[in-house]
Parts: sequence; C-alpha cells; structure tokens
Amino acid sequence: MAQENVPQTDPAVYAQYEAKWANEPDTTEAWLARAREVAEVLGQDAAQRDQENKSPRAEIALLKHSGLLKLLGPKKYGGGEQPWSVGYQAIREVAKADGSIGMLLGYHLLWSTTANVVGTPEQIERTHELIITNNYFVGGAVNPRDSDLKITSDGDHIVFNGTKFFNTGGVVSDLTVLEGVLEGTDSHIFALAPTKQEGVVFAHNWHNIGLRLTESGGVKINNIRVPWADALGWEESTKQPREDVLTGAFPTLLLPTIQLVFSNFYLGIALGALEFASNYTIATTRAWPFGGDNKESATDEFYILERYGNFFAHLRATEALADRAGDRLSAIYSKYQSNRLALKPEERGDVAEWIASVKVVTTDVGLRVTSGVFEVTGARATSLKVGLDRFWRDIRTHTLHDPVAYKNRELGRYVLLQEYPAPSWYT
Repeated sequence: MAQENVPQTDPAVYAQYEAKWANEPDTTEAWLARAREVAEVLGQDAAQRDQENKSPRAEIALLKHSGLLKLLGPKKYGGGEQPWSVGYQAIREVAKADGSIGMLLGYHLLWSTTANVVGTPEQIERTHELIITNNYFVGGAVNPRDSDLKITSDGDHIVFNGTKFFNTGGVVSDLTVLEGVLEGTDSHIFALAPTKQEGVVFAHNWHNIGLRLTESGGVKINNIRVPWADALGWEESTKQPREDVLTGAFPTLLLPTIQLVFSNFYLGIALGALEFASNYTIATTRAWPFGGDNKESATDEFYILERYGNFFAHLRATEALADRAGDRLSAIYSKYQSNRLALKPEERGDVAEWIASVKVVTTDVGLRVTSGVFEVTGARATSLKVGLDRFWRDIRTHTLHDPVAYKNRELGRYVLLQEYPAPSWYT
C-alpha cells in the first residue's frame, strides 16, 4: 500500500481540468486533440517535475480528467471505443511532453484491455464496466525476468504470493494486474485485484536516471485473494483454462501489443526532444563566431540546419512505420476478436515482425536524436534548469527493457529464413 510519507504531487493542481474536460471527445481527431491538450499542460513544468521525482498522483488525476484512460473501452460503458492505432498515437502525443506519463498511459491501456486478449467474453464485459465506469487507472505486477508469482487454489479463490522487481504504475493505481503460475501446473493466470489492500506492499525504490515519474519500483504480493471467476480465460466451475480463449495465436498478441506501446512512447519522447531543442535553438543558441564563415544567427548555421533536417527526416519516417504497424495490429484485433481461433500463427508472426521493426528503428533513431540535439543547442543546453537531458535519460532507461539486439537477430532470421518468431514474453 502507498505510504503516507512518500513525496507525491498534489492532484489539486489540475482540479480545473475536471470541469474543463467534462465532455469527453467523440471522434478520433477529438481524442488526439485531447491528448495534445494533456501534453500542453504537462509540458509547462515537465523538467521541474522530473527533477523533483515525486509519486505522480496529480498526473494520474490529470489523465483521469482528460478521459484518456477510457480511450479504448466500449462506448456503452463510457469509453471512446477507439482502435489501438489511435491509442498508440495518443501515447505518442503525451510522451512528447512527458515520457513518464506517456509510458503510464501506454501501460494502462494495455493492462486495462488485457481481458480482450486472454479473458472470456463475460470477463471482457465485466472488466470494461468496472474500469471505465470508475475511471480506474491500472498498473501491473508482470515482470517476466523475475520468478513468477506463485498461485494456489483455495476454494472459490486463487491466492497470489511473490515479489516483482519492477511494477510500473502500481503505487498510483486503482487496480493491479497480477500474473503467476498455478501450483502443480505450468499454466499462467492473469487477474486484476484492487491495489489498496494490506497484501500489496510497494518498495518505493524507483530512483533511476530516467522515466522518474513512472513508479516502476518493486512490490511484494502477500496472500492476495482473487475469485476464480476473475482468473482471465479460466472456467470458474472446472478451474481449467478455456480452450476457446487461451488456445492458439490470439492470446499471444499481448506481447507485440505492449512492444508497440514501448516504441510509441520512445517515438513521442524523441519527437518531443526535437521540438524542445528547436525552440531552444531559435531562442537561445548562438552562432559560432570562429568558423571562418560566420553567421548572424544559429538558424543560419549550415551544420545546425543539416542536423535538424536529418533528425526530422528520420523521425518522420519512423512515425510512418509506427503508424503502419499500428494499423496492422488494429486490423488483426478487429478481424479476430470474435473468432480468436481463426488467427493463424503466420498472421501473428507477420504483425510481430512489423512491430519488431518499429522497436529497432525507434530505439536507434530515438537514442540518436535525444543525444544529438545537444550538438545543435550548445553547451548551455546541458544545464539542469533547461531540462533537455530528460529526453535522452527517458529513452535510454526503457530501451534496456529487452535487448534490441535480439530483435535485430529475429528480423534477420525472418529475412533470410522466412522464420516467424516463437511467441515469448518479449516477442
């Protein structure tokens, strides 16, 4: 549970937006415009909030006021009913201003729709109604590099126990997605549980160089009981996995879906760095007076114009690739949501390789742009007060989530051997 003495931002600072955004968007463009409005608010003091490194309760309140937490949910419960392709664009827009909050939005959209991928039709409806009508924010204790949480069966309940080193957004969440292995089997179970209970104990140890407002520290799960009815994809009466839900390629879509979440907030952070740096260059950067071809303004410097142009070209191409992959994944969901067993492994593999391509490119371009902007802003731009460093720190931190070298190898096997990747916790 959250500790009272943990420094946290004050939700009251964004109270005005609850009334301002009382009417939720009703079109795709209106939803993206709302995401840009959120980014504008966050961008006003993003560098200061990053340095203060407080638990982001105010920022989560802002997301709730905006309606963006409901973006993908069914309209009948108050959601936006937008496809993932729009969700990815919204993540990107928010991440341009604040990578941490863009990441939290992305993880929430994944965890809040987990039932769509591994839940029964009844669980899908019940989960959406619970999350959307209460405007809940969802975190997740699902870090595959750690030992799995242990699950035991106790009558009508399953009981989770264990520890996770990373738990993004949990401290500020209303619900937490738990995942573990059922005792005596090799079967994994996902379930949502209320966060505010005695058995959820946060370490409050997220003090990393980047994405400082994501609350991605550790958590202990002690005897958290969840009804068998909430074990996603499992039959309550038989306590067995539903073959029509958890068989085949469809339930493995959870992994490429979140991999594309990652790439879109990388891309948003890089786009934000370019915009932030260009504004700084226009306002502050001085031309170099010792080059022999002296210019009046930094915006006349050949090397500065060349670098910005090159960064812009690569980011524009990356954005087009990300959008294409998002469209392809959205089409998979639209086509197979009501007929999951019809999804062929080859179709799943193809979309996974589109997403792997995006991961490679956003990692490479994002790191190059967020470090390279210092070359065109100048020495004074390294001041902590400026805050340009946070863009690189944010991308550098999360691109270590899983080695991009393995994505390159995977794509190489796809090109040379026409081999689709075996679904895994990272593919």
